[in-house]
Amino acid sequence: MSENPFLAGNFGPVDDELTVDSLSVTGEIPKELAGHLLRIGPNPIDPDPKNHHWFLGSGMVHDVHIRDGKALSYRNRYVRDDHVVAAKGWPPVEGPVHEMDLGGGVANTNVISHAGKTFAIVEAGNLPVELDDQLDTVRRSDFDGTLTGGFSAHPHLDPQTGELHAAVYSPAWEHIRHLVVGADGRVQRSVDVPVPGRPMVHDCMFTQNYFILLDLPVILDVGVAEAGFSLPYKWTPDYGARIGLLPRNGEADEVTWHEVEPCFIFHPMNAYEDDRGHVVMDVVRHSKMFDHDMNGPSEGTSSLDRWVIDPTKSQASEHRIDDCSQEFPRFDERRAGQSYRFGYTANIGYDTSLGGIKKHDLEKGTGEVHNEGDERFFLEPVFVPASPDAAEDDGWIMAYVYDRSTNKSDITIFHAQDFSGAPQATIQLPQRVPFGFHGNWVPENH
Repeated sequence: MSENPFLAGNFGPVDDELTVDSLSVTGEIPKELAGHLLRIGPNPIDPDPKNHHWFLGSGMVHDVHIRDGKALSYRNRYVRDDHVVAAKGWPPVEGPVHEMDLGGGVANTNVISHAGKTFAIVEAGNLPVELDDQLDTVRRSDFDGTLTGGFSAHPHLDPQTGELHAAVYSPAWEHIRHLVVGADGRVQRSVDVPVPGRPMVHDCMFTQNYFILLDLPVILDVGVAEAGFSLPYKWTPDYGARIGLLPRNGEADEVTWHEVEPCFIFHPMNAYEDDRGHVVMDVVRHSKMFDHDMNGPSEGTSSLDRWVIDPTKSQASEHRIDDCSQEFPRFDERRAGQSYRFGYTANIGYDTSLGGIKKHDLEKGTGEVHNEGDERFFLEPVFVPASPDAAEDDGWIMAYVYDRSTNKSDITIFHAQDFSGAPQATIQLPQRVPFGFHGNWVPENH
């Protein structure tokens, strides 16, 4: 067993790239589902256990293709970077190289579809990596020459405009960059907002009138790097914590800043403006991060909180929705930037152990849990609407699940309106899918 918990058990990498057709299924896959459930995470090659951080390591993407009530195939492939191709003796990755690229151009945190292309992406300024339909690496992308810096692990699509919004940061920058990528796959807006501490900025959100920036007290720390740790960011509560509201078509000097209690946010769930013009933002709040553990996010429990921001006031109000420890919030993304009722999270413990998943009814203030026993660990839930015009919460929850008893993974599918009920279908995969980060449902003919 590795001395580093983020290399042990299902955190550890898998060795083989597989292509397996015609997967076994228990139950019935809804015939309305036609597409790919993609997932990505780190799959390090020859990591050093002493300083390996969970967030680092070459990316590996997994895909299950579903159509006509059948699980047609599973495949997994490395997202090629300089380290992967050197270790495997493969040809170099094509495409542009930016001076700020970290880890040889690694991309390991999210996999998205935009403008008809599939991209593996990561934070801290690296370029996206374009993948083909077989998950093979095509090239590093700068969005047809329009991306002058790197990109983000967590862009969000505005369903009303087709624009992709992102907050980009880099260890080399004293600003956060708001990028807007148009429906054509080209950058159409770039605004740099100065911040003093070079903070880690994993995610972002928007509303009808604002793009939301997170300037929180996990900041670049030279001492962490000098001590030999591979991710040089540290909890620094004296830095303070604030939320920035940037008008969606505004400039950096138009940002208003609003203070919250020191904390760290990897992921907001959603945000919107209420009938008073206040910004309502639901977030998974960590009381601290990278304070003592420099190899992964194991600094206590998290909670689901609501921040309400009056744009005319300097302090945001904070309310606890659910103090159960959780992460990886998702929702019906047709409601992005708009009022919404339902959200979904993965239960996650103090030691980053996963369990079941939870449904939140934010209107009623209630929660419902889907759990399949102590041996089954759910990764991030993904909501797929039953049809383009289906009501919110009329659709399926899909999730990769690790089964410790078999040391393999499945995909579980069940209806969101029967959240705690038995799965409608379970797809058996030929190997385990490590505990990674994010993924998405990509319909066919996207």
